Amino acid sequence: MPLPGSLPLGGLGWAKQEHRHKNQDNEHKPTPSPLERVGERLRQSAETTPSPKERAGERLMKKLPILLLCMLFTKEPFAKTWVVAPNTALSNLRQAVKLAHNGDSILVKKGTYSSVNTIIDKSLVITGENFPVLDARFADEAVTILANQVTFRGFIVKNSKTGSMRDYAAIRLFNVRHVTISHNRLVNNFFGIYLANSKNCTVTNNDIIGTNNRQNSGNGIHLWQCDSILIRDNRVSEHRDGIYFEFARHSLIEHNYSEKNLRYGLHFMFSDNDIYRHNTFKNNGSGVAVMYTKHITMFNNLFIENWGSSVYGLLLKDISDSRIMNNRFVGNTTAVYMEGSDRIVVTGNNFIRNGWAIRVLANCNGNRFMKNNFMANSFDVTTNGSINLNHFADNYWDKYEGYDLNKDGIGDIPYHPVSLYAQVIEQIPQSVMLMRSFIVNLLDKVERSIPSVTPESVKDEKPRMKPNY
Repeated sequence: MPLPGSLPLGGLGWAKQEHRHKNQDNEHKPTPSPLERVGERLRQSAETTPSPKERAGERLMKKLPILLLCMLFTKEPFAKTWVVAPNTALSNLRQAVKLAHNGDSILVKKGTYSSVNTIIDKSLVITGENFPVLDARFADEAVTILANQVTFRGFIVKNSKTGSMRDYAAIRLFNVRHVTISHNRLVNNFFGIYLANSKNCTVTNNDIIGTNNRQNSGNGIHLWQCDSILIRDNRVSEHRDGIYFEFARHSLIEHNYSEKNLRYGLHFMFSDNDIYRHNTFKNNGSGVAVMYTKHITMFNNLFIENWGSSVYGLLLKDISDSRIMNNRFVGNTTAVYMEGSDRIVVTGNNFIRNGWAIRVLANCNGNRFMKNNFMANSFDVTTNGSINLNHFADNYWDKYEGYDLNKDGIGDIPYHPVSLYAQVIEQIPQSVMLMRSFIVNLLDKVERSIPSVTPESVKDEKPRMKPNY
């Protein structure tokens, strides 16, 4: 009798026989080819690998608890618009800023609001509807922006405090990035828009009108220690300087209108690699002054009617490696005044009805004046030295009386633009009373025929017979 749990009699032999039959069956099966083995592995992989939708679902399920926790502990999961209006629970901008969170918007309804140094310290979009008024009441600045990524637009901002110890402004930006100030009207402020230590900001489409008081006027748009600023489509008047830069680099100033400012329409120092284009500087107290700067480009600007004693369309002092191109200088006392300026290309400009078109002092070297038009100026070029290291070529001079026998459009004899009378006025300014007298015209013609007093080196070897257009 077999023991309990043991194989029945003959069981071991049956198992061996069964194993032998399986081996014989495997020997008769054909061996799969390499291609079939690869296909089999791909089939097995497809059966075990989840589809893209399944994988995305697994990832979402893993992140879902985190998302639920974020929504649970966030007080304001979505941006909100706060509405400020007179005689409501939210009746001033300061209160709205306090309640708002980063990314929110504030809409200020039409009305007049007290705004004594309202601090914007969050990333907000602040919009005025129908130009509400923010009044600083001559107590402080109106608005100070201390946060990045702020948009401030659509307000009348007025009555900032004035002072000799601090530059109070209607709108101040300090140490910020990516801030936009647009479509505002600034009236009767000490400084208008003041940017300090800021980058990648935009100031556009603002009307800025100062106090027109020499004692209580700052600058309309003021930049200090800034980089990559866009100043576009602003209108500035009745400030001390319309636009003022100091240590402002890599910035673009375009399509601005600066008129009737007490001192300069544009004034900058130590501000390299800036571009000024399509701006108008009209009837400013001292014109435009740029100083101690290199690598600037000024083109397609209009300098017009900057007239008076020591007034310049464009004053260049210690400027180097720059380009002045395709500008119009019309009706200025002195269109371009250059002192200590080197390697400047002045080309394609129109000098029309100015007192002095160009005054180049003897300490200017390596400058090139090419393809400009000089028309109806009292004096085309003057200098205070006898040696000139600047180059004139291909300019049109309406006073040129030479000839062009080969009809190539270029005068056959050089033109000397410095007149004897201009040199006399440089030394004796009171002699201006003799302008256009017969004796002055006679002396100038004799001097051009036989130069003896005027610098021989100041000449255009290839004067154009017709204007450069």
